[in-house]
Amino acid sequence: MKVGDVHYRTIWPGADGCSVDVIDQTLLPHRFQIRNLRTLDDACVAIRDMAVRGAPLIGATAAYGFWLAMQRSADDAAMVAAREAALATRPTAVNLRWALDRVYGALETLAPAERPDAALALATDIADEDAANCHDIGRHGLDLITTLHRQKGGDGPVNILTHCNAGWLATVDWGTATSPIYQAHDAGIPLHVWVDETRPRNQGAGLTAWELAGHGVPHTVIVDNAGGHLMQQGKVDLCLVGTDRTTRGGDVCNKIGTYLKALAARDNGVPFYVCLPGSTIDWTLVEGGDIPIEERDPGEVTMVSGADERGALTRVRVMPPQSPAANPAFDVTPARLVSGYITERGVVAAGREALEGAFPDLAAG
Repeated sequence: MKVGDVHYRTIWPGADGCSVDVIDQTLLPHRFQIRNLRTLDDACVAIRDMAVRGAPLIGATAAYGFWLAMQRSADDAAMVAAREAALATRPTAVNLRWALDRVYGALETLAPAERPDAALALATDIADEDAANCHDIGRHGLDLITTLHRQKGGDGPVNILTHCNAGWLATVDWGTATSPIYQAHDAGIPLHVWVDETRPRNQGAGLTAWELAGHGVPHTVIVDNAGGHLMQQGKVDLCLVGTDRTTRGGDVCNKIGTYLKALAARDNGVPFYVCLPGSTIDWTLVEGGDIPIEERDPGEVTMVSGADERGALTRVRVMPPQSPAANPAFDVTPARLVSGYITERGVVAAGREALEGAFPDLAAG
């Protein structure tokens, strides 16, 4: 996607040929800044501190981080250490493990001298595949939006509600839930997007809104609890969200608050679709209750970050210092509340049977 007149992905090899560049998302929307990663530890810090975030991008960053590690030492012990260090960064997004398993499995049969170049090739493949998959997700989602527009008889825009940031910033390019939006907008279909602010880190207000504004998509930022009200008022035609891990049984783990949107959508007859690449499906789990839910720093709840009237970045406390806070980062939406999954292989009905039918090769593995 473009920032100004320049096309960017969220991650790419550095100009020096031995490092990796990423967009530092902790500074958006107030500053656009590139962060250079030179070591595996740099990559792990970027994942843990959410300079990079979103399941597909976390996976790509882990793969590139493995390449950085192999440049320093590529023996068997170094491979084991690199995999364990990256796995420890964040527990919920399954793409992290998926990418590391893919790279590790391919490299372990090679001689140490061959591993650095092979690791770079694999990381590049993972990034390129994610961009292509997200484009295809958008192509299939475009068909849904086109149908909704026809059903409305061309009367006003198609109103879409999103949660968190499942945009190009959460992937390598295009995004998952935003890819259909961008492609519909570019096709001339009138749209309006309701953007959940998504407390506590405000990825909707800070990241999704920044993306949509840059692409010229009409949108309005709303507080998290306004979504149900808007659905009751008939102002939401479609919900599109992403996912950090979807089980074989079809349960969806996504940013905290997604479950509440799904409940409101079901109560109001609003289609609720989850946009995901096959790499985000965890075939080892059937029930969403078995997904590990990350508990993040309570400081993300007690404090908020932003820019003051002079543009300086600052943090302020929003609750009494003696009040404790809890910060579960994700919740699980049962498959029964999902209208379907928009994948790179088409729109898939919710549930185990349909997922296994759409991805028989991955399900068998």
